[in-house]
Amino acid sequence: MKNTRKLSLCFWLSLLLVPGLGLQSAHAGYYVYQLPDGSRLVTDRPKHAAKYKLIQRSRKMKNLGRVVAKGYQASPTVNYLRFEPIIQQAAERHKVDAALVKAVIRTESYFNPNATSHKGASGLMQLMPQTARLYGVTDLYSPRQNVDAGVRHLKYLLKRYRNKLKLAIAAYNAGEEAVEHYNGVPPYRETRNYVKKVLRFHQIYSAWP
Repeated sequence: MKNTRKLSLCFWLSLLLVPGLGLQSAHAGYYVYQLPDGSRLVTDRPKHAAKYKLIQRSRKMKNLGRVVAKGYQASPTVNYLRFEPIIQQAAERHKVDAALVKAVIRTESYFNPNATSHKGASGLMQLMPQTARLYGVTDLYSPRQNVDAGVRHLKYLLKRYRNKLKLAIAAYNAGEEAVEHYNGVPPYRETRNYVKKVLRFHQIYSAWP
């Protein structure tokens, strides 16, 4: 009987020494990480690289699928590569951060050159007709014309608000009068969510190779 107990004890001690079992398993769990492209990853191993942002940790897999699905967004590379030359050229020409331009386009139209809002904003950067006329746009759905005018407008707003990103982005969405009236980002839910989205995508595109 004593020998049996000794063998059993030796067996369990040996398991503790096996990688991935024993003491590690006693504290094992599941981790949900978000990657720079907005996608999410479930793993049973902690990730320490800066690109992995911990969203949730759990001892069970139950409901983690919902966490992943809730945060899933298509990779920002899906559409923007198609317009990369146009965006880079306009950004360099007018000395505006290309990552910011991509972030605005991603939020405004999801890189759809034929997008049209119910308010009449059109094209990649969702230009209103009066803004388009101001910058000499003859075809709102021309990616080259639309992006060039949108970048020029962004440059104007950045200069007006002394490179304060939140104010420039808010003005792009709600208009300069609203920003002036509230002396800051207007308390509109749409505008505040818009600013958050653009800033988030700006961070993603800034880190994107």
